[in-house]
Amino acid sequence: MLFSDYHSHPQGHRVQPYTQKLLQPWADSARVKGLRDIAFTDHDRYHEGIDLDEIDKLRSVNPDLKICAGIELDNDPVRSKAGRQWIEEHWDQLDFVLGSVHFLDNPDQMFDTVPEGAGQFAGREIDEVYVDYFRRIREIAATGLVDCLAHLDLVKIHGHRPNADIGGLVAETLDFIASRGLAIELSAAGWRKPVNELYPSDEIIRLAVEKGIRFTTASDAHSHVQLGENYDRLAEKMRQLGIGQVCIYERHQPKPQTL
Repeated sequence: MLFSDYHSHPQGHRVQPYTQKLLQPWADSARVKGLRDIAFTDHDRYHEGIDLDEIDKLRSVNPDLKICAGIELDNDPVRSKAGRQWIEEHWDQLDFVLGSVHFLDNPDQMFDTVPEGAGQFAGREIDEVYVDYFRRIREIAATGLVDCLAHLDLVKIHGHRPNADIGGLVAETLDFIASRGLAIELSAAGWRKPVNELYPSDEIIRLAVEKGIRFTTASDAHSHVQLGENYDRLAEKMRQLGIGQVCIYERHQPKPQTL
């Protein structure tokens, strides 16, 4: 049984300062879902709402749960500069940092916005979009400020597929991730998006396994009711792909766990 969810957003998509009223439902939901290890990873643009003292308080009243302090570092061309500075200042207090790419050429809109973001792909050469996207993934990995890459092939969210073989592009990206000692997440969120697939694809996962890359498990929950969503499906997929370990973190130190 999967026990960890390392991608969650208590604030959702707006600044909501951390309080026990906001956070306790996440602990309650984790317990109901059979999760015993969760990470709060709000988007870096909402770092002002993160209160590490409130996370400590939550831990004290939920001693049966391991609750990680984290954040998701994006490539937001406007707001992630401040997010990076916040991460640098709080690095030693954080357990886990996700790295992600949500922006392509439009600085005003995340490309994975559903359905509006699909318009960013209109009239574009899809193969070039994939090359650009994975370049941006490598840039996030190179910051030295992340432990794990989120939803590695998010670029497929609206169903756009490359025409060319991207095996070399993916291998180059995974080699870079492996060289940095970073993990990638297995994100069940793709099953509730238009693409209706796990992030990343089976092919990417198999290649990552060959390269010895670690995996976290994630729902990308933006509501506490989404914690652990589709985890039965994820567990079966992992069984099919021969993945018998997941990685958890404490103060950025990876701790592989046998399932």
